[in-house]
Amino acid sequence: MPRFGQIFSAAIAAALLWGGSAHAQSTIRIGLDAESYPPFFSKGPDGKWVGWEIDLLGAVCRQLGADCPITEIAWDGLIPSLQQNRIDLIWSSMTITAERRQVIDFTAPYHGSETLFIGPKEDATKVDCAQPDSFSGKVIGVQAGTNHSAFVEARFTGKAEIKTYDKLDNALADLTAGRVDYVQESKGTLGHFLASADGADFEVKSICPADPVLGEGVGGGLRKGDDALRETVSGAIRAVVQSGEWDAITAKYPGLSEAITKPQ
Repeated sequence: MPRFGQIFSAAIAAALLWGGSAHAQSTIRIGLDAESYPPFFSKGPDGKWVGWEIDLLGAVCRQLGADCPITEIAWDGLIPSLQQNRIDLIWSSMTITAERRQVIDFTAPYHGSETLFIGPKEDATKVDCAQPDSFSGKVIGVQAGTNHSAFVEARFTGKAEIKTYDKLDNALADLTAGRVDYVQESKGTLGHFLASADGADFEVKSICPADPVLGEGVGGGLRKGDDALRETVSGAIRAVVQSGEWDAITAKYPGLSEAITKPQ
């Protein structure tokens, strides 16, 4: 395999030769889920987006010398917006899965995270993600349209009751209200909830083993065939990781370094 420096140099050269693209060479139009997803992205009091993923995007765009305007789009509209050329890059904690690879391409991953089930500390039931029967009679909450809901539906249908939500916050609200027994999501996101005042009475109940439905980590989504942009952004992600900036950004968010893994 070529060395990283060669890959990165080739990617930059390719970027300078972009052709047939609707955007200027110095601009990459970013699509971001309109709903907050802390600690990765959320809207601050001033209306600006903040969070780990926003900081990382800034570092990647600085590497490229690119302007990266953000467009807020509902989660289920991100891929259609990409295909309709309204945006160039989905940067929204989107997991790389075989199903999504059928319709879009991905950059190199920029983080990974285990998948968890959380529930009330007072619930003494022993559940195991690898044994769906252990959830018999329970209600599982999960955000619709995600690899997490795909996993729950594929592995737990007929084993437990599954409730899907348009927003993870609504699933967590039902968890705190006792309307669901467990919520399943990534460690990076659920760790943020468990560390909050709302999550004080809840804990990790099971960690899920690797599964093809759960994907290959989180990456940026691109249109099929946009190879120059894919290589350019992937090279910038690797540069941010190798420079130590990925670690510095992650260190700004307490507990996040234990919840997500750095790409290799």
